[in-house]
Formats: sequence, C-alpha cells, structure tokens
Amino acid sequence: MKSESLIPKHGGYRKLKSFQIAQLAYDVTVRFCDRYIEKRSRTHDQMVQAARSGVQNIAEGSKVSGTSKKMELKLTNVARASLEELRLDYEDFLRQRGLSLWTREDPRRAALIARRCATADDVAEWIQEVHGHDGPDGQGKSQAVSPESISSKKSTYPEIAANAALVLTGVACALLDRQIEAQAGAFVEEGGFTERLHRIRSERKQRG
Repeated sequence: MKSESLIPKHGGYRKLKSFQIAQLAYDVTVRFCDRYIEKRSRTHDQMVQAARSGVQNIAEGSKVSGTSKKMELKLTNVARASLEELRLDYEDFLRQRGLSLWTREDPRRAALIARRCATADDVAEWIQEVHGHDGPDGQGKSQAVSPESISSKKSTYPEIAANAALVLTGVACALLDRQIEAQAGAFVEEGGFTERLHRIRSERKQRG
C-alpha cells in the first residue's frame, strides 16, 4: 500500500474551469472598463481589482493547498466574494444608465455559454454579432441569437457587453460555489497538514 504523501500534489490551478472563466471575466472587465468607465474614477479601479482578485486568489489558494487546506478554502472564498462584488458593479452600471439586465431566461445567456469563448476577442466578436442581429455564419462557429428570439428594441453595445460580462462572472461564481463545497468536504473528511503529519508519523511508528 502506497504511503500517504505529506505534501500532496497541488497548484494545478490553470486546469481549473473556475480559474479559466474568472481569467476570461477579468480580461473582459479590463476592456469594458477602459471603454465604458472613466479611467480616473474609483469605479474603474474597483472593478478591475475585483476581477483580478478573483483570479489571483483562485491561483494562490491552489498553490497553498499542499500545506494548508484551511487557507485554500479561505482564499477560494475570497475569490468568490471578489467576483460577487464585480457582479454587483455590473448590475449597478446597467441600473444607473437605464439599461436592461438580462433575465435568467434570456436566450442570449445560454447562447454566450454555448459559444465557449476562450478569449476576450471571442467575447467581443459575439457581442458584435448580437448587436448586429447576425445569425450563424454557416461554419458552426457562431452562436449568436436570432432577431426573433430577443426584444425588437436594439440593445446598445454597453448593455450587451455588461450583460455578457455578468454571464461570465455568474458562471465563475457557480463553479466556485461547487469548488468551495468540495474543499470544505475534503477538509472535514481528511483534515489539514497537521492531521496529515500526525497520520504519517503514526504510520511510521507502527512500522517500527
């Protein structure tokens, strides 16, 4: 039987879907703020920093997990809280400008998720398609929504961009919720570094 490792494998945050989506939301937020938020305003800095905090704390939590499951859980919670702050900022942006917040049933939400954008450029391309009411390009690449499925009132670029960022942030939040639940369960079942050290010492003593 293979002995338990004192410091298990850790730090593979780049493979985490939560990290990938949070990083995409960060890249999109930087572009959004540079275009639609006054660069010298506090809101600009807060939104960018909240998005960055989400990414950085997922990574830091993953790296520290080898020696502290408790700290991993804490940092993942910080990442989740930062993205919730970002989500509220986007909602405030829409509300204060009289722009529409897409409902959960809005087909554009599902269309963006189905598009599986990997970069901010992919998201920008999708936003342009929705704004222009373009249909699929015939190559299986586009997941834009048809004009008949949305309001007859043409949405503005800021409205679509803010809602798109909200969709991505919401996906990242949902993934982090599941991640936090799994981390909490593992911490309860397995304990942290101290408990692992005690188990390994006890095992070695039994072996003589």
